[in-house]
Parts: sequence; structure tokens; C-alpha cells
Amino acid sequence: MTHAQFLAEPTASLLLSGSGARPDRVSLVGRRAHVQAVITGRGQTWKAVMPLRAARWGGPELALPSGDYRVEVIGSADHAQAPFRSTSIGSTVLGDVSASLRDGVVTIGPPLDPAYASAEGQAALERRYAGSTAELENAVFFESFYGRNASCNPLAIDAELARVAPAVVRYWSVVDLSVRVPEGAIAVVEGSPEWWHARASAQLLVVNDWLRRRFVRRKGQRVLQTWHGTPLKRLALHRPGFDPRRALAVIRESRRWDVLLAQSPAAARILRKAYAFLNRPLWVEGYPRNDVLTTGDGLIVREMLGIEPEERVLLYAPTWRDDREQIVDFVDAEKLAMDTDAVVLVRGHSRTLHPGSDAHGARVIDVTGFPDTAQLLLAADALITDYSSVMFDFSATGKPMYFLVPDLEHFRGELRGFYFDLADHAPGPLVQTQEQLAHAILNSQQSAYAKRYSVWRSRFNDRDDGHAAERVVARILDQGFVKR
Repeated sequence: MTHAQFLAEPTASLLLSGSGARPDRVSLVGRRAHVQAVITGRGQTWKAVMPLRAARWGGPELALPSGDYRVEVIGSADHAQAPFRSTSIGSTVLGDVSASLRDGVVTIGPPLDPAYASAEGQAALERRYAGSTAELENAVFFESFYGRNASCNPLAIDAELARVAPAVVRYWSVVDLSVRVPEGAIAVVEGSPEWWHARASAQLLVVNDWLRRRFVRRKGQRVLQTWHGTPLKRLALHRPGFDPRRALAVIRESRRWDVLLAQSPAAARILRKAYAFLNRPLWVEGYPRNDVLTTGDGLIVREMLGIEPEERVLLYAPTWRDDREQIVDFVDAEKLAMDTDAVVLVRGHSRTLHPGSDAHGARVIDVTGFPDTAQLLLAADALITDYSSVMFDFSATGKPMYFLVPDLEHFRGELRGFYFDLADHAPGPLVQTQEQLAHAILNSQQSAYAKRYSVWRSRFNDRDDGHAAERVVARILDQGFVKR
């Protein structure tokens, strides 16, 4: 019989104790992270202590990402999964996580007090938020991809703001404490009293997607919507299949924004119409997230990922599909690595982070959970994508791009539609199969796409010059959204 309990000191841990032969390995295995226990004991009893924290990509130890983790007890005899039985343990808040155990599965969640985690608790906090009369703080509330990470344009704006206006308080909305926030910033877990307070009291909100939940603008409060990419695929009011309820939701959402940021004039024209963002400021300043593509060092990122400087690195970063939760399965990453003599980085869209699982294989690194896409673009020698807006960012580097589009007609004709014909303008080859992709990579003919690439960069990257964050923050301060 194996018994289990959670320990709060010195760090949140799961303690398993059992009788019989000491196992070889005891682990918690999740979709995007796993940890191994320290096993002690000899003879007829043993103990295994598993911290509910982990370090990734050379960063600090942080709480495990929310989700289900399978308990694996690997026996010493044949290295097979040993029987595991335990009494279920109800949900417990342990410092920076909440955890429960049932049928050999540990469920990790954010450290919300049960009194606030319930629907009634959230409703009470929301009412308090809506009626808040507290004085606004000289603070910014940042949120990127609904709090799944601290990245994209908000992250670059945070860094520049911290540099030139260090007195400004910087809150970061996070889904849980596995999300690493910038140095000096304050992480606020979504749904916590601190999260509601920060949202209500910050003079400026900087977001890159919709403001979820109820939003009540305080007098003097401003919202900067940076968005998260120049669109190829139709969005908002332009999506196929007119739905009056969706159209109303789009218009209500865009009316919450005071300023909308665009990467280029071409993107500005689309975003203004797609979101009916009329008669309000639209800043065309380039994307702050792309500054690092001019000023950063790809070798530092490679070292974080454990990649040698001389290795060829291919980044596979497809977009998400409306008709599936997980990353598309168009690439056998291990075979691609072997066929092209490269390291293959697999980057799923942020919407596939939690439903999906890490890809594995020789010379394959799943970087869906890596904090910031721009750093990966910096480290890669070439990009493989399909319809993702990452194409408009990567082109700032001038490095090769390949477009793997086996579902082109389905995506263009049924799922989303495009703003322009990708086949006529893409600055790299469109291929239908992995075999064609490998052939194109090994027989690169970039010169054939040089003119297209130049026209593309003039159209979409004219303001991606390494100084976008400086310009955006200068405007924030000039407009008095926050004070130095």
C-alpha cells in the first residue's frame, strides 16, 4: 500500500510512502512539465518527496503549470509501472499552488483561496471591483494571451517602461504562478482579490487580446490594445459566416480600447475595419516584441535551449485551427530533424498550450511553453509556418521561410479566409507535404524569392527597426497614461 500526503514546508511537495522494495523512480508526469521525487529508505519502507515546482529553460524554479499530473512509480525489478494506490486527498492550497490527488492523478491549480474560487466568491469580488471608488495608482496592468505567459508586445513595453519610468508599478495578470513575470513586476493570479484590485486601480491596462470577464472603466483609466499579430486570416467582423451576436461582442469589446497598436499601415487598415475601431487613435509604430530581432543575441537563446552555436535550427510554428484544440499533426518533427540534419523547435499556438502535450524525439525540442516567441525567432535559422502571423514578425530578420499548407483550400475556403492570396505574395515556397518541405530546405533557392521578400518587408516591416518599444512608451508618457 502506498500512502500520500501534501507537505507545505519547506516548499509545497507531495510525499509518497510505501512498503516493499524501494522503487527506481517516482515522478509526476504532465502534458507540459514533469518532476522526479527524491527517494529515501531501505528495507521494507520508502519515502518519495516530489516538489510541486520546476525550472525550465534555465529560469528559476516556479510552480508547476496547472493541469493533471500522473503519478508514476517505476518498480525496481523490471522498470515497469508499479501498482499505486492511495486515499484521495482533497484540494489544498500550498503556497504557490493548489493541489488534489485522486486515483493516482495530481491536479495542480492556481493558489486561490477556496472562498474566492467558487462562482459565488468570484461574483462577490466582481461586484466589489465594479463598485470600486479607490484612487487610481500610477500603475500598469499587463496581460498577454489571457495570462498564459508574460510575452509579446506587453513584455517589450514593460521592459522599456521599467527602464525609463521605474516609479511606475507593473502588475502582470497570470493564470497561475508557473508564469514567469519580469523582474520588479508583481504577479497577480487571475480571479484573486489582488487581481481584481490591480485591474481596478491601474491607470493603464496594456493587453494583447480581448479583456475577458466584466470590465468597468474607472474615470481616468486607459486601455492600450497592442493586439498580437498582423493578420493573414480574417478576424472579428470579417470572419466568414455573419453572426449578429458575435458582431455585437466585437463592437462592445473594441469600445473598451482607447488606443490600438498596429505593426504597419497595412495591418492598421485591416484592424480598424475588422474591429470597427473608428475615430480613435491607432498607433502605427511597429511591434515592440520585434525589437529583439534587431538588438538581441540568438546564441544566448540557443544556450538556454541547449543547442550548439553551429547547429542548424528550424522553428515549426503553425497557427491554431477553429476545428481542433491541439497543434496540427502535419510534421513528424523527429524525421524532419533527421532528414535536414537540424534541430527542430516545435512551437504550438498559445491556444494549444493547455490542451496539447509536448512533442518528443531525437533533436526535437517542444517550445510551446517557452515564455516568448520572439526569442525563438531570434534563435532560428529558418521558419516553417502556415497561416500564422509569426510570418510577419520573422520576415524582419530576412531569414528563410517555408510554408507547409496541406489544408490550404480548407482553411482559406471554409475555416477563416485570407486578406490576400498567400500563394501570390509569400516570401518563400508553399509546399503540401513533409517530403516537399525537406526538399525545399535542403535545396534552398532563396534568390528566387528575393524580390518578393523585399516587397513583403517594405509592406509589413518598415517600422520594425528595433525602436518600436521606445516610441510606444514615449507616447504613453506623453499622453499622461502614467507618470515617470
